[in-house]
Amino acid sequence: MRRPDPVYWPGTSARTGATAVDADARRVNGKRSCMTPLSLAVRWTGFCALLLSGCTTVAQITTLSDESCRQTVRGQLESILVEEGERPEMATRLAVNTTVVLATGSLGPRPFGVSSPSGTDYSFFVQRKGESCLLRLYGRQKGFTRYTNNLTYISTRPLEGCACAE
Repeated sequence: MRRPDPVYWPGTSARTGATAVDADARRVNGKRSCMTPLSLAVRWTGFCALLLSGCTTVAQITTLSDESCRQTVRGQLESILVEEGERPEMATRLAVNTTVVLATGSLGPRPFGVSSPSGTDYSFFVQRKGESCLLRLYGRQKGFTRYTNNLTYISTRPLEGCACAE
């Protein structure tokens, strides 16, 4: 039985599978390369910085005892729920109940969920951006259908008049 021919990555030797690199690291497989070890290190550092800059931290609203902040949170929650298809009266009730739970418990900075009688569960978190706070909807599930978007988020609302801490 004949063995299949091996597959080699570009730039490797078919005989050894190793990359042919000159001693001064400026020639790869006999061709001049503009990629010096320093520029390669700079590129990897930039790539790692890009990956780390995408991390989002979760915050906790610290001024929910203030009536104006509580009204803002309630209104923004209601706005997102209506936008997602909840009936306005149900969205109001859910927003009021969620705001009461957030204000009474010291849960710390963590995502929180809102479950609707419509069968949809919503996943939210608060993010601190500079001196402002943002309410972000990042996930929803109805039955066996789940949608999560933690890169650009499903919906975002500013929480003006509220303070938050990570």
